[in-house]
Parts: sequence; C-alpha cells; structure tokens
Amino acid sequence: MDQSNMSHPGPEFADPHGTGESHGSMRSYLTGFALSVLLTAGAFWVGTREGLPIADKIGGVAVLAIVQILVHLVYFLHMNASSKQRWNVTAFAFTVVILVIVVGGNLWVMHNSNVLMMPASTDGGF
Repeated sequence: MDQSNMSHPGPEFADPHGTGESHGSMRSYLTGFALSVLLTAGAFWVGTREGLPIADKIGGVAVLAIVQILVHLVYFLHMNASSKQRWNVTAFAFTVVILVIVVGGNLWVMHNSNVLMMPASTDGGF
C-alpha cells in the first residue's frame, strides 16, 4: 500500500473519492456553522416576539429559512458558479423546478377542489 497517500491532508480536508477536488477548509465550515446558528437564533427570535403579527412572523421565518438554505448550499455542499459544479447546480435547479411544479400543482388542485365543492350559501350563514 502506498504510504504517500496516507499523509495528513493539511488545511484542506482529504478527498475520499480521489477526484482531486477540495471539500472546503475548516474556516469555511466554521463560517457556515456560525451563519447557520445565527440564522436559527434569528428565526427563533422572530417566532417568539410578542405583539408581532402572525403574517410578519411567517414571512420573517420564511426569509431566514431561504437564506439558511443558501448558506448550506454554499458552505456545506460547496455549490458555486464554477465550471466544476455546473452539473450539480443544474441537477439542483431541476430538482427545485420539479418541487415547485409538484407543490404548486397540489396547492392549486386542493384550492380549486375546495372552492368547487363548497355549497353556495344564500342566507349568509352556515
């Protein structure tokens, strides 16, 4: 067995797949972790605010969730605009499009079913 490949990987993490690509530095992982903790604490803070309208709470938590997804994609999954990541980004974009179609289509069908199946009320009551 070749002992030259068994050396310590240094500041970069070792590449277990043998592709020669870096999987990020300790600094990038710690930055991503710190941002994730801050975003989680921010979402918790928004959710526990007294007197804040529920629509604002939902919007605030949703925005923080989207930002946290982006942090995870960049710092932990290493997705970027480089040519090496083109297929990963394309596959991710395709997944997002399919999810939007499936979730949006289901919501549309459920809404239309609800509207079309509700009896028309002529007396304004139940």
